[in-house]
Amino acid sequence: IDPSPLDIEIEDIALGLARNTRWNGQTKGAHAWSVAQHSDLVVDIVRRLKPRATARLLMAAKLHDASEYVTHDLITPLKAVVGDVFKEVENRLTRAIFLRFGLPAVLATPDKALIKRADLIAAATEAVQLAGFSEKECRSVLNFKEKPLKHVKLTPLSVAEAEREFLAGFQQLEKALKLEQR
Repeated sequence: IDPSPLDIEIEDIALGLARNTRWNGQTKGAHAWSVAQHSDLVVDIVRRLKPRATARLLMAAKLHDASEYVTHDLITPLKAVVGDVFKEVENRLTRAIFLRFGLPAVLATPDKALIKRADLIAAATEAVQLAGFSEKECRSVLNFKEKPLKHVKLTPLSVAEAEREFLAGFQQLEKALKLEQR
């Protein structure tokens, strides 16, 4: 309820997100599409949308769903029903996670909006490639305004592979963030 940044370890986040599935686990392939892979995809999309993105912005994109290592990825309709208490717990966790890894507790509005846009592009891409939705259904059923990426092929990984890739990407961003903060 009141998390401390001192209690947060990236290894716990990586393992939790690698084991946590997007789309309630209802995706194509031998493995589920994990929140860890989703986070990596969001970083890639932020890089595409803003080629000169700072390490700070990319780290915030990487950790945008990190609270889900505790709360798990509730599907949007369920999140809406659970309501404000759930959002408050997520927000507290996110603030603690961001502080733990050298980010501001609350992102600037433009940064938050860019990450949200990348998150929605990722969701649309996942919906079409992995969850069985058409592009039209993304708009009409899921109410996504963003279009899915066509030039990216999503491949769900095993938990161990997703965890390893998440950590490797985190370590690269952590080094870049330290250089940027000098």
